[in-house]
Amino acid sequence: MANLPPIPAKRYFTISEVALLCDVKPHVLRYWEQEFVQLRPMKRRGNRRYYQHHELLMVRRIRNLLYDEGFTIQGARNQLRAHAGEEATSGRVDAVAAAPADANLQTQLLLDQLLRQEGGATAASLEQVRHELLQIRSLLAL
Repeated sequence: MANLPPIPAKRYFTISEVALLCDVKPHVLRYWEQEFVQLRPMKRRGNRRYYQHHELLMVRRIRNLLYDEGFTIQGARNQLRAHAGEEATSGRVDAVAAAPADANLQTQLLLDQLLRQEGGATAASLEQVRHELLQIRSLLAL
């Protein structure tokens, strides 16, 4: 992977900040938003994009797949989909247990990831996962 600068401890990043931190031009980031369902920055007034930490990491992962590993867009999509499937089946709930103070954020991130995955998950199974994660969060709060 390219020698990229460290990610500052911030909650939101503008598209220009992400471009600098990931060594990618802003127009490329906008294009990737269309190609990768996992990349959905929040848009505020005037359609300004604000990326969160996990989205910045996703941009770096996409960059690595495309530029360093030589995947095509479709190949990178398949790699990300396979990687997300591995995380979901390997007990991703451990991330919630690792940081009780961030349990709410971690729960929401995991739910967002599940909702963004293409195919597979039904509304009932997502609701079941949500219920289980909320139970875990309440146990961590004790």
